[in-house]
Amino acid sequence: MGLLQSGARQRKVIIVEGPSDKRRLEQVLDEPVRIICTHGTLGYEKMESLLKSVRDDEVYVLVDADESGNRLRNQLRREFPGARHLYTRKVYREVATTPLEHLADILARAHFEVNERWLSPDV
Repeated sequence: MGLLQSGARQRKVIIVEGPSDKRRLEQVLDEPVRIICTHGTLGYEKMESLLKSVRDDEVYVLVDADESGNRLRNQLRREFPGARHLYTRKVYREVATTPLEHLADILARAHFEVNERWLSPDV
């Protein structure tokens, strides 16, 4: 990521696959976070635009635990080597179908503020 001016604070950005994933995360998050939908794999122009738009941000990747999600994750890993990758369980397959309590645990462990309603007692 780029250098920040002194005193500037990085914004948190989570990259997901689709709008249903974004809506699911918005139900759990309790802080302003920019959530970007890729709508699948990214072509050159979309990737360049994404790179520019998150240049100085703290980037997280949370995609589905399936073949298309793994392809996208590998692409994003190459383009954003400093990004932190978050994972849902393979049994849930999709971010959009992951239980809210599990998403809250994933995000809380990554130091996001989440609605306490969704947190399990051991987090």
